[in-house]
Amino acid sequence: MKIAAIQMCSGLDPAANLAALKPLLAEAAGQGARYALTPEVTMIFPENRDQLKSVAAPFEGHPQLAAVGALARQHAMHVHIGSLPIPLEDGRFANRSVLFGPDGAQRATYDKIHLFDADIAGLNAYRESATYKGGDNAVIAPLDEFTLGFSICYDMRFPRLYNALANAGASLMAVPAAFTVPTGQAHWHVLLRARAIETGSYVIAAAQGGSHANGRATYGHSLIIDPWGKVIAELDHDRPGVLVAEIDPIAVTEARRRVPALANARDFAAPGLHR
Repeated sequence: MKIAAIQMCSGLDPAANLAALKPLLAEAAGQGARYALTPEVTMIFPENRDQLKSVAAPFEGHPQLAAVGALARQHAMHVHIGSLPIPLEDGRFANRSVLFGPDGAQRATYDKIHLFDADIAGLNAYRESATYKGGDNAVIAPLDEFTLGFSICYDMRFPRLYNALANAGASLMAVPAAFTVPTGQAHWHVLLRARAIETGSYVIAAAQGGSHANGRATYGHSLIIDPWGKVIAELDHDRPGVLVAEIDPIAVTEARRRVPALANARDFAAPGLHR
């Protein structure tokens, strides 16, 4: 099965981002991909919360999602929108992934669980939870011969999520992201390879890349990694593009047989952690 990671440089206008996505999906389909993953914040990479509120559309009847469903049907391909913001009743947003089947119907959704809240020396505190509400549920979905495990960006730093997905049957982990340049240079490859190795799964990571209209700069370097932790395809730059590789479910079975870490895992008591 061929899969594709779509690398983008999304801006502030959802219609323009959709227009940029269309030829990239067509290119992926032309290369024989059965599944294409787009980055985090595909449809809008906001400048601030107020700007996000002015353009984010409700989930029901979402105009860009309706268009993506039509594109999935046109190309007879699974299309996975890495994420887009969905307004919630409490005034915040869900950072939501949406998977479409080759018939254009929505097959699954996932709301990003882990949110980046940090106090960084010399910088203002960053509170992703002030704008977004974290999801509560891990999600898997069938994908031809594979089972897809969902995650988004910062999730990749939490191996417990991927362990749960693998134990539920996931054999391909999707990681759409908008990694900054410094953290990308330091952590992108090693974290993604670790998630593949520890679960014996393929990992596909579709990235934002380049300088964005909101003033951010993202790392790019979309990757596809095999269950042994080998990078089998990479866009070695931060420009928009399409990355395609062929994956084989037998490789998952073989990796998990050779290193049966999932089967060998045990629950344990941790002194001092239980009160």
